[in-house]
Amino acid sequence: MITGNDIPAARAPLLDDVVRASVDLNGLPARRSKSGCWKSASFIIGVEVAERFAYYGISSNMISYLTGPLGQSTAAAAENVNAWYGTALLLPLLGAFIADSFLGRYRTIIIASLLYILALGFLSLSALLHSHDSSNCKSNAYNPTCFPPLLEVIVFFFSLYLVAFAQGGHKPCVQAFGADQFDEEDEHESKARSSFFNWWYFSMNGGVLVAQLVLNYIQENVSWELGFGIPCIAMGFALIVFLIGSMTYRFLINSDERNPFVRISRVFLEALRNRKAASSIVGSIEEEVHQVLPHEYAKLMFLDKAILTTIGSEENGNLCCMKDIGDAKAILRLVPIWSSCLGYAIIVAQSSTLFTKQGATMDRYIVGNFQIPSASLQSLISLSIIVFIPIYDRVLVPIASSIAKNPTGITMLQRIGMGIFLSFFSMVIAAFVEKRRLSIAIQHGLADFPKATIPMSVWWLAPQYLLYGIADVFAIVGLQEFFYDQIPGELKSIGLALYLSIFGIGNFLSSFLISIIEKVTSGNGRYSWFSNNLNRAHLDYFYWLLAGLSVVSVGIYVYFAKSYIYYRNDKI
Repeated sequence: MITGNDIPAARAPLLDDVVRASVDLNGLPARRSKSGCWKSASFIIGVEVAERFAYYGISSNMISYLTGPLGQSTAAAAENVNAWYGTALLLPLLGAFIADSFLGRYRTIIIASLLYILALGFLSLSALLHSHDSSNCKSNAYNPTCFPPLLEVIVFFFSLYLVAFAQGGHKPCVQAFGADQFDEEDEHESKARSSFFNWWYFSMNGGVLVAQLVLNYIQENVSWELGFGIPCIAMGFALIVFLIGSMTYRFLINSDERNPFVRISRVFLEALRNRKAASSIVGSIEEEVHQVLPHEYAKLMFLDKAILTTIGSEENGNLCCMKDIGDAKAILRLVPIWSSCLGYAIIVAQSSTLFTKQGATMDRYIVGNFQIPSASLQSLISLSIIVFIPIYDRVLVPIASSIAKNPTGITMLQRIGMGIFLSFFSMVIAAFVEKRRLSIAIQHGLADFPKATIPMSVWWLAPQYLLYGIADVFAIVGLQEFFYDQIPGELKSIGLALYLSIFGIGNFLSSFLISIIEKVTSGNGRYSWFSNNLNRAHLDYFYWLLAGLSVVSVGIYVYFAKSYIYYRNDKI
């Protein structure tokens, strides 16, 4: 670990040009004029663009590969996609732990990138192994299609989860490392950091947009091995770009030599050992806990934990200092916000699965005989994000700032809440469009022809995709900034990993929900809501269910957000 004592006095730059608690790659004080800010962030954003291009080049069309070459049913494929997404979005917790406790973000990014390249190479190999003859194969009861060779399936899923493991180390560290390049104690850089999260998401979706337009077409019309191989090359390029920028990066110094996970975990362990001692200080903290969770039932649930984390050094043999206790309490305050966003995460999970299968049944011709892949419709989400972020950052924020006297326009929690609210309307629109699609299929006698093209333009799906993107600008960017800002200094990577874990759990919940509904609505000759014949399914019912879930989520979120106390006073 680099410390201030490692800096030679003779080589120390002028203090007014030094960024406090930051050093460069050589361990010398980081100079404001030669390091950090946008000059460094541009390299890191470039890496993220390439990584998202690779990730979405695989994930956005995965359901087509599973129901096509791998011969899975619609429900099974949707469950597998959600399970993989969930794993990929939970593994950043492990990656952030390794980075913040042992390797540091810089080294973790390099190692994760190398694993990424290896995983994508194996994924291309699995596509090359796909050589079975569709006229000479078995079929299953759900989908009369070919079973691929066992070796192909093993290599594919091994590669897929290796991608998830690599992404787990890459995703939380790259964004946290990018935000680290801005000094929060400098007024101009602090304001630039808030914009960084907007432009980060803007640039990232540029990579996603290209992946969904180009790679999805290559995968469905040229070859899957090439569609998986190009992301491998992109990640190799991303690693080179990241290394080129090394001399401009700022590296934060951890003034506390102790492992941040160990010291905060120690607070909770000491608290558990001293439950009886905690009862003597209930009165002194009751008012604070009541402000965080005013409802009596919620208060009873969290009061005990809050009490336990306040056990001071005098009562515990100086084992837990006040800083550790404060950091532990800051993490506890995030729990209600984290849990209240899970309903939104379930809704987000649908755009890459059921929306894609829905679009595959519709008229997708746009010019002559050119037919767009159904997965490419996800590019509308990225397109709406790319269009709306500049409007938000350059128009809406200044207007809101002048009205609310807040440099960021609206607070982070208000921004998140607006996104969750907009997701409700996206589900309502999706339900109405699906109902119309089903009625057109019946009108034209196509209800029993699952492979027939419904005479309904695929652009009917555009509003739900576009609204998804606008909701993301509010909710996802807001969550990124919130979980980075509200976490203790040494745990910024774990903060972003916690944000990602919302969507990881959301994908698992979506998979579980689909599985339960599939079992309840199928059998006895009935078509389930997720029948392989989508013309007999009822995705509209499922979308209405999610719309109702969104209403509940908004209510719960508003309840907790109104009583949330920001970790720093200047953020109130």
